[in-house]
Amino acid sequence: MGIRFDLFLLAVAVLWAPCVSDLVLSKVERRIDVSSQIVRITSTLKVENLGTDPISEVLLPFPDHQAKNLAYLAANINEGKGKTKSATSGLPIEVANPEGMPPALTWYSISLPKGMGKGESLTLDVQAAFTHSLRPFPEKISQAETQLVVLQDSAYYLSPYVVKVQSLTVKLPPDSKLESYTKPENIKVSGSEIKYGPYENLPPFSYKAIIVHFENNQPFAIAQELVREIEISHWGNVQLTEHYNIIHGGAQSTGEFSRLEYQARPHARGASAFRHLVAKLPPRAHSVYYRDEIGNISTSHLWGDMKRTQLEIEPRYPMFGGWRTSFTIGYGLPLKDFLFHSDGKRSLNITFGCPINDLVIDNLIVKVVLPEGSRDISVSVPFSVKQWHEIKFSHLDMIGRPVLVLEKTNVVPEHNQHFQVYYKFNSLSLLREPLMLISGFFFLFIACIVYTHADFTISKSSASYIARLQWDEVQTTIQQLQDIINRCLTIHDRLEASLRDLSRTGDVQACKAARKAADSSLKELSKELKPLLSFLHSSPLAAQILPKVDDLVAKVKELQDKLMAKHSMVVDCYEKKSGGRETENQVATIQQKVSALRQEVEDLLEIIDEI
Repeated sequence: MGIRFDLFLLAVAVLWAPCVSDLVLSKVERRIDVSSQIVRITSTLKVENLGTDPISEVLLPFPDHQAKNLAYLAANINEGKGKTKSATSGLPIEVANPEGMPPALTWYSISLPKGMGKGESLTLDVQAAFTHSLRPFPEKISQAETQLVVLQDSAYYLSPYVVKVQSLTVKLPPDSKLESYTKPENIKVSGSEIKYGPYENLPPFSYKAIIVHFENNQPFAIAQELVREIEISHWGNVQLTEHYNIIHGGAQSTGEFSRLEYQARPHARGASAFRHLVAKLPPRAHSVYYRDEIGNISTSHLWGDMKRTQLEIEPRYPMFGGWRTSFTIGYGLPLKDFLFHSDGKRSLNITFGCPINDLVIDNLIVKVVLPEGSRDISVSVPFSVKQWHEIKFSHLDMIGRPVLVLEKTNVVPEHNQHFQVYYKFNSLSLLREPLMLISGFFFLFIACIVYTHADFTISKSSASYIARLQWDEVQTTIQQLQDIINRCLTIHDRLEASLRDLSRTGDVQACKAARKAADSSLKELSKELKPLLSFLHSSPLAAQILPKVDDLVAKVKELQDKLMAKHSMVVDCYEKKSGGRETENQVATIQQKVSALRQEVEDLLEIIDEI
C-alpha cells in the first residue's frame, strides 16, 4: 500500500508541479517528538519565491489518515537567531481546497503578513500536534509486559514545492527500547534520537514511508470528556470545578491483575500503567480538593509558591490499558488576578484547556458561569469552538445566572491558552442578595412580633363564639353531673358494705347508723343535682344528650330506692331474728333488680362520656 501511495503522489507531483513551481523550500528541518502519547511535529521551513508574482500564502498538505488526528496547528515567522514570534501572534491558518488536488490529502493555507516578492525569502516555524497516532503493537499485553507502540510517517517532508535540503529527527522517550525501524539511506541513531537525512533536491510530493517500533510507557491518559465550570463571584473569588472521565488509551491489559506483585515490583509488574497525574494549577490557587463518587481521595499532594501551584493526584488504583476512572478537581482563584474592568465592561482572562500534563481530551466543555444580571456577553478564543448559552440557578437567584458554554473536541495541552469573556454588570446588583437576606430576616422578625402580640381569638360577640362558650358550659355541667352520680354510687357501695358487716358481726345499730349517714349524703347530692338538671333542660345545645341524662337520673333514683328497700328488709329480718336462709329468699328478688339497675347506670355513664 505504501508503494502505491508513493506512485500516486508522484503522479500528482508531475501534474501539479508547474502550478507551484514559483515557491521553493530551500531548507526543511523536521523534528517528531514521540516522548509522550502526543505526536508533536515541529517543521522549520525556509521559503523562497523564485517567480515574478508576489506570494501571499504557503500550502501545507497532510494525508487524510493523519489529518483526522490533527489536534493543533500553528505557524510563526522565525526572525532568526533563535527568535520566534509567540503563538498569540501566529499567522492565520485556514483549511484550503486547491483545485485539481486528489481527495487523499487535506490542505491548509498559511496566510503571510505581506506578499513575498521575487527573490525574497522567510523562515516559518510550523507546529503540529496529533492525537491517537501512536498505535499500540501488540494491542494487548499482560501486567508484566511493557508497552510498545508504532509510529508511521515519511522520511521526506510532504510538500507541493521542491525541497532542496531537508532532514528529520525522531525523538523517542528517554531510556526507550527501540524494537525496530525503517532504515533508508542517510540514517543515524544517537541515544533516544533517530536522524534521517540530509536529503537534497527532492521533487514535490516526495514521500518515503518509515515505521518506528519502540517502547513507550508514558501515561496514555485520555479524557473522554472533561467538563470545566468556571464560576465568577464578584465578592472576590473564581471557583473552578473540573469533572474528568479518564481512560488509559494504550495497549489493553489482559489476564489477571496481581496487586501483590504490583506493590512488590511496580516498575517491573506495572510498567505500562500510570500511577499518578500532575496538574499545574494557576498561582495562588486555594481550597483545592480531589474527590470521586465515593468521596474525598487522600492520595494527593499539593505544593506551590507565588509563581505556581502543583497538584499531584493518584487514582484509587493503578491505571492499566483500557481501565477507566472518574474524579473531580476543584479549586478557587483570587478574582483580581483574572477579572479586569475597563470602558464599562468586565473581562475575564483565563486559560481554556486542562491543567494536567500531556492529557488528551476527546471532548472538552468549558462553562463560564457569570453573575446574575450580566449582559452583553461576548467571547474571544484563539481557535475555533462551538458555543451556546444556558441559565443556571443557584442560591438566592431570581432570574438565573447566564452561562457561556464552549465546546471543543480533540484538545491537547497546546490549547491551554488564555481566552477572554467580556460582559457588562451593574455594581449595584451586588447588593441584591444581601438586601434579599436582610429583607427576609426583617420580615420574619416582624411576623414573629405580630404573632406574639396579636389576639387571634374569635370575637366574643359572634354567634360561633357564644355557641362555643355554651357548649363548654354544657360539657362542664355534664362532668359535674357525672361526678355526683359517681359519688351516689360510692354511697350505695357503702350501704352494701354495711349489710355485709351486719351479716358478719350482727351489729344492727351500726348498720342503722350507716343508713342514716347515707340518707343524709344522698339528700345533699340530690340538692346539688337539681340546678344541673335545670340548666341542661334550658340549654338547646344539650338537646342531644338530655334524654340519656334524664334516663341516667331516673335509673339512679330507682337503684337508690331498691337499695334502701333491701337495706330495710335485711335489718328487719335481723331484728326479728329470722334465719339466714329465709332472709336470703326475701332479698333475692330485690338483689337481682339492684344488680341489673347498677349495670344499666354504668352503661349510661359510658355512653354519656363518649358523647
